[in-house]
Amino acid sequence: MTDFNDLNYMNNTLAERKEQYTPNHIKNFVRDKFQTWFEFENEVTLQVCVVNDKIIRFRYSTEEGFERDFSYAAKYKDNQTPFFYEFLEFEAHYRITTLDLILEIKKETGLKKIMNRGGVVLNEDEKGFHWEYDRKSGNDIVLMSKKIHSCEYFYGLGDKSGNLNLRGRKLELWGSDTYAYNNNSDPLYKNIPFFMTLHKELACGIFFDNTFRSFFDFGKERGNVFSFWAQGGEMNYYFIYGPQLISVTEQYTLLTGTPELPPLWALGFHQCKWSYFPEKKIIDVTSEFRKRQIPCDAIYLDIDYMEGFRCFTWSKEHFPNPTKMISDLKADGFKTIVIIDPGIKIDKEYSVYNEAIANKYFCRRADGRLMKGSVWPGLCNFPDFTSPKVRAWWADLFEGLVKENGVSGVWNDMNEPAVFEEGTFPDDVRFNYDGSPCSHKKAHNVYGSMMAKATYEGVKKMGYPNRPFVITRSGYSGLQEYSSVWTGDNIASWEHLKIANTQCQRLSVSGVSFTGSDIGGFIETPTGELFTRWIQLGVFHPFFRVHSSGDHGDQEPWSFGDDVTKNVKKMIELRYQLLPYMYTTFWQYVTKGTPMLRPLAFLDQENPEIYYRQDEFGLGDNIVACPIDQEKETGRWMYLPKGEWYEFWTDKMYIGRNEIWAEADLSQIPMYIKGGSVIPFYPIQQYVGEIKIEKLKLHIYNTQKENISYLYEDAGNGYDYLEQQLCNTIKFEVKNFDKLLLITQTGLRTYTPEYNGYEIILHGFKNVKNVTCDTKKINFNKESENIESIFTFELPLTFKTIAIQ
Repeated sequence: MTDFNDLNYMNNTLAERKEQYTPNHIKNFVRDKFQTWFEFENEVTLQVCVVNDKIIRFRYSTEEGFERDFSYAAKYKDNQTPFFYEFLEFEAHYRITTLDLILEIKKETGLKKIMNRGGVVLNEDEKGFHWEYDRKSGNDIVLMSKKIHSCEYFYGLGDKSGNLNLRGRKLELWGSDTYAYNNNSDPLYKNIPFFMTLHKELACGIFFDNTFRSFFDFGKERGNVFSFWAQGGEMNYYFIYGPQLISVTEQYTLLTGTPELPPLWALGFHQCKWSYFPEKKIIDVTSEFRKRQIPCDAIYLDIDYMEGFRCFTWSKEHFPNPTKMISDLKADGFKTIVIIDPGIKIDKEYSVYNEAIANKYFCRRADGRLMKGSVWPGLCNFPDFTSPKVRAWWADLFEGLVKENGVSGVWNDMNEPAVFEEGTFPDDVRFNYDGSPCSHKKAHNVYGSMMAKATYEGVKKMGYPNRPFVITRSGYSGLQEYSSVWTGDNIASWEHLKIANTQCQRLSVSGVSFTGSDIGGFIETPTGELFTRWIQLGVFHPFFRVHSSGDHGDQEPWSFGDDVTKNVKKMIELRYQLLPYMYTTFWQYVTKGTPMLRPLAFLDQENPEIYYRQDEFGLGDNIVACPIDQEKETGRWMYLPKGEWYEFWTDKMYIGRNEIWAEADLSQIPMYIKGGSVIPFYPIQQYVGEIKIEKLKLHIYNTQKENISYLYEDAGNGYDYLEQQLCNTIKFEVKNFDKLLLITQTGLRTYTPEYNGYEIILHGFKNVKNVTCDTKKINFNKESENIESIFTFELPLTFKTIAIQ
């Protein structure tokens, strides 16, 4: 436990804390382009940096001068400048104006108020910045409190369970190995100090870039105040204006870094278990997938593949020839993913250990002794991943696994960092922190991110020209640049199915879209019904993996009987059909920071009825889904956002902003397609690249309005899309002109796909009299299916306009 828990800081209200200090009168200011330093009489300095018209950064120093301006997360460059900037001094306050924002700072107190250009107050200090000196630790506890508006809602903070709306909750960021967590557990594994506010249909965000143990109170202690504070470091935060929620997330994600595109296979189905060994077990499982024709792209090896749990080794008994095994699996369409933990076994016969000792790569205690802790191999030392030299060494260690053995991806676990008895490292452990030496109190929350970064760099270097694939359990803001994530050691229960839904939505809108849960639950064994419903939810999560502890029962798709196998196979096949849509959505995330999973509030922000709804969610621009999350149910009530929505299974159309009853037996999940959408479909395949695609299916949905859809495609692996810009970015515009529907295709094509044309499938048309493509009449077929008629025809890739009457 930390010193602050001993002092019961979390149990005291802000008002009860002693020796709090606040800035007093501003005596001077200094300006340099878009930065201003306000100097207070009691030696406090406030630095205000206008990053652009929508983002303002605030830093406070309570002593003379600031710390080194360094962040593991924020990536903004000095060339980001506002389009419009004005600084004015008045009798009682200073005013800074951008194209979108007005910031006022009171001279007497330094209290701040931010408004939009229409004068609506977006964010206002209550007590504002204040701090406490903790004599026991020697740190300042830095605090910020702000006013809560009536009917204000809060979202974000990444890896949290519980309701999507954070109003009325107090939460903590201190990455923790939270085995069998529940809906009230806090803290969890990841540390994302970013949240959003929504008031009067206007959205803002705050990114508190402080890696110390941090706390956030959204009106729990005082209903009209929200606050955030940390047990050390600077009060350093960014205010981000939307005014759309989705825009706030986009700006935050671009600020903290977007990933490269993953290999396309990484968006396929993954099968994992603790543990698949020996080699025969791996072969049996993968052969069963192919025998049953259930699509799967990745198979995982947990810690038992190692020799005595020593990282970067292979068990000679269980995997005598790993290179041949991985090669054989690859020939059958399987990519092999291996786990790597941070703990390095103390063993003088172990080369990795000896290299780290010789080069002083391990973390040390304050008195200079090596940090020791027990994890899976027994007593271990731990690399200091905050050191650039250590990260470079770690990256080179992957030469054996990736370059020589052929491993396709790496899974980082236990990197909170977790230690069995103590939970994590002692506070006095020292870190390099990229040239700014510090204690574990400051480095703890970034340890997982820096391990993921080192792993990513190694897998990329040793696997080039293939794209890397990395998974991490822990990390800090910006981790999305290097890694995908999963939500940790959950339980096979209906409650955890619900938690997985909200947890992944929250991570996505907090910048971490490449996310998923352990489908079916890691702990205990699900029923066939629960497993099926969880698979259905996982179809829409970018990271789509079944993972279990293995000590309660098997969780392969065929483990629950023929009926379950049939339904699960159907859902996995749907995922493979949706791959071009999922990949396009990922491209939007990479290029614009747009979250892949979107709560209803992000789809229909002007509708207060949905601010508390959390079961329904969007995937990309044009799909809304809602899991069945209760036992023995064959349908549920759900809410559709604004627009026209077609039930995927029947083509029945619904008008949005209504609650509907969605029928869904065990073979279906409630799934709706937006009117005017163009949804690309691949044929069913057992793994990415198994078959040659002759025609790309485009499912086009009728509308009385208009809509825009995108298709992004490239080779699906390698770096031609970056190095030679070999990719296609296609835009489909669908517009209704009375009884004429026009579909226009525009965009840039520099990549030649393997397919040579489109198969068009029309939905929602009761009758089609005439189809023309670029003024040429097109023959079409009519197929009666479900409620509406389906019309199909083929077109060349380069068509410009389709007209349907």
